[in-house]
Amino acid sequence: MKLNNIILVVCCSLCFMSFSQTKIDDNQMAWTTGWTSFDPNNKEYPEPEEILPNIIDRDLYLKNDITYLMSGNVYVINNATLTIQEGTIIRCDVKNETSLIVTKGARLIANGTKGSPIVFTSNNPKKTRKSGDWGGVIIAGSGKINSPAVSKVIEGNFLPQYSLYGGVDENELTTIMTYVRIEFAGKKINQSKELNGLSLYALGNKSILNNIMISFSSDDSFECYGGNANMHNLISYKAKDDDYDFTLGYKGELDNILAIRHPYISDTSGSFAIEADGYDKSEGFLIPESLSNIHIKNATLINLSDQSNYMHTTAAISSKNLANISIIDSQISGFANVVKFDKTYQSYSDLQKYFSLENSIFNVHSTSVITKHESKINGDHILKYNMYTNNFRNADDLFTDPFNEQNPKFTLKESENYTVMQ
Repeated sequence: MKLNNIILVVCCSLCFMSFSQTKIDDNQMAWTTGWTSFDPNNKEYPEPEEILPNIIDRDLYLKNDITYLMSGNVYVINNATLTIQEGTIIRCDVKNETSLIVTKGARLIANGTKGSPIVFTSNNPKKTRKSGDWGGVIIAGSGKINSPAVSKVIEGNFLPQYSLYGGVDENELTTIMTYVRIEFAGKKINQSKELNGLSLYALGNKSILNNIMISFSSDDSFECYGGNANMHNLISYKAKDDDYDFTLGYKGELDNILAIRHPYISDTSGSFAIEADGYDKSEGFLIPESLSNIHIKNATLINLSDQSNYMHTTAAISSKNLANISIIDSQISGFANVVKFDKTYQSYSDLQKYFSLENSIFNVHSTSVITKHESKINGDHILKYNMYTNNFRNADDLFTDPFNEQNPKFTLKESENYTVMQ
């Protein structure tokens, strides 16, 4: 055997050993048990007993022995703090435009527990709830955005005096959200605008966001507009549009994120597990250091596709306007492509500079990397030293129990069909 072949075998073995040590197993997925709900349309929730005021201008505490109705937009203003006790259920009106808007300077403290999560859900009875029944949760902070304007206006038809976000306070504690579920949000405002399950505008880095599940959002599940808040233990379940969307110079770290998509649930413009914009193309940016910079560890990005519906899938990741994305110790399965770049990435050096995927496993049914620049760029090399497999027909081939409606498991089955990208 030639020396270079020996080196290749050794490198492949070392890479596989390294991957095997970091792949997601049952213990690593234990954070998803006890507080999640993968079948919320069949869940019985108590009827509302008390209606939330539409203007909260002083500190308010919501108790878990009362089920609340949120009808119409509810604004937390005047630097007030809305505190929600663990186990509290908030039913959201489907007939009126209903969202929770935590305005700049105010705070949301929603501290659920594993055994008693906080739930925002549709007011429709079980088996009749659907994506877009209500608006969503919107939190506006005073952190930085990479717009020429220091502050901007949140998206949607909201009262203008309560709609500003952005500033210079990178260390602001804007919110604490732990063990929270947001279900059936993303109501359409008009033909071009829908609300996200959770919209995070310029949050400061002292904010705490972990163990949050967003199910059946009609638009994005999570969207971050600037800011620098870190997040972990996030779940996006069957969103119509993107699972995780970043723009306006968001800088942060995400650890343990799960996106479960279905090939028949997608926006007409195409939807991705991760969509990242380095800046707003209509406005530009001031300095290169202000571009979005997202670091992700332990991501599980799954499209529950098979050979009969592959054609309805897109790339797992869309990277636009020089967004910087690094992903490590992750798995990507069931998509058409791993990553799709727009024309702002003009060379292979740009791809190397702005994107990395390391110590991960993937399978796709088309070209791994798509570039849109006029000159043809072979981007497959940026995926080297990751594992992949072509022996894939559906999610059952790779994972232990991906279609379980109570607690799906994405533990990788043992296989000899993984290959190292070279």
